[in-house]
This record gives sequence, C-alpha cells and structure tokens, in this order.
Amino acid sequence: MALDPDDPRPPYQQVANALRASILTRKLAPGEKLPSGPQLSEHYGVARMTVQQAIRVLRDEGLVVSRQGSGVFVRERTERPVGLRPHLERAFEQARVSVDFAGFSGETLHGAIAEPLDKIRAGRLRPASISVRLLVPDPSVPWALPAQVDDLADSPAFRARAAQIVHRHTGAVVEAVNELGELGLVEEARAEVRASPAVPMFKLYVINNDEVFFGYYPVERHDVTLDGEKTPMWDLMGKDAVLFQHNADADPESMASQYVRQSRLWFESLWDNVARSFSS
Repeated sequence: MALDPDDPRPPYQQVANALRASILTRKLAPGEKLPSGPQLSEHYGVARMTVQQAIRVLRDEGLVVSRQGSGVFVRERTERPVGLRPHLERAFEQARVSVDFAGFSGETLHGAIAEPLDKIRAGRLRPASISVRLLVPDPSVPWALPAQVDDLADSPAFRARAAQIVHRHTGAVVEAVNELGELGLVEEARAEVRASPAVPMFKLYVINNDEVFFGYYPVERHDVTLDGEKTPMWDLMGKDAVLFQHNADADPESMASQYVRQSRLWFESLWDNVARSFSS
C-alpha cells in the first residue's frame, strides 16, 4: 500500500494519518499491538526512519504507547489529556471544516487555529468550506464567577476588562476566517460570535461534528488591576484546563458517539435558543 506520490505532505505525515484513521475508526482496537516497524515500512513503502517519525507523532497525540521490548500499542483509554493544536490542524485537511467553541475567551482557539489558516493562505490547504462558531459569556450581565475574593460579588470592572480580551481573540478569529472567503481562497467561510447568559465552568470544542475536546476551568485567586487598583478575584484559569478527547465511532450507541452527539445538542440548544450577538 504505497503512499500517494502526488500528496504534498511529507511521507511520515501520510503514514501517521493512515494509522490515526485506523485507530479512530477502531480498525486498530484499543490495546491492540501495531505491526512492527519493518512490517509498516514494507506495507507503506517507506524507510524505517519514516515509520519511526510517524509513530512519534501518534505518541505525542496520545494515541499510542511504546512498551520496552514489546512494541507499540494503541492506547487503552479513549478519554485522555490531549493538546488541541495537532487535532485542529488535521481537521482542516477535510473538505468541510466546522469548529464550535464554548468557553470563556477563545484565546486557546485563537492560537491553535492560526497555523491551518496560514496554510490556506499559502495554498497548502484548500477546504471547500469553513464554519466557526464561538459561544462566550455575556459581559453586559452580572456574573456569579469570576467574582471578587472578599465578598464573592460581581465586578463590572472585571467584566469590562474580560470583554476586551474576548473581543481581541474572537474578533481575530472571525476576521481571519471571513477574510478567506472574501479573498476567494475558500468557497464558503463564515465565523460568528454569540454571547450566552451563563458563564461556562468548562471549555468545549466540537470539531467536524465527530470529535469533542472538553476541559474544566480551575477556579483560582488572581490579582487583577481594575480602575488602577489591585483587586483579588476568583478567576477561571483557562490555560490550566486539561482537555480530554472523545471521538464518535462506527457504533452510534457507543459511549464516545453518544458523548459527541450530546455535546453537539448542548451547543446547538444554547446557540439557537438563548445566545445573542456578542457586544461589549
């Protein structure tokens, strides 16, 4: 099964993509041992070093584990701490890309989505459509959290500061995605931000309708300068949120498939029913 010579991606990425697809579709089951390096090298018609690079990519993504003297195995757990960036970049290789985000500021998404958008501008990726929806808390209404440390009271000054941060990150994502459509680099490109009346205690990403990333926001004390004074706040620390991944599989009634489906339904219920256009 030789690789496609016309594929512009490096051979190790092509091998990693093929193995990843087999793992996520359960052709390679959790706990199953992968073929040996020489077997994979012969199967894909590549050098052993190329196979080693591909395995390293999958190991970094948390999909496989190496056991000394035994080989490489598909990871047993389907819910695991992961990094968003490589999965998001892979999602943009599909013809139709959708990213739904619910969380506090969109800062992580802003950083993770930059590279695939740059690849589209450079002509290295060419999806037919991109849809990005961002659901963030409404800064115009009082919040239960974040709150002032001394009395757990809402802070209008903190909400105003947070609104600026949210505008900066979500605005950059919206502008970058919509620009791709305006330039004709993507046939259909749309990004939109809406505000929810509730502050989420977690962040959620639904990617291409079949992959979900979920992580809780730790609540920690954070001294913030508000109106020229240091103000202790109980804040939601998004950078400390550990993401867990869930992939829908061929069985629509499996735990993973149901998790993805319910995440999509939850997002749609807020987006369609109570979310409003975002404004500071």
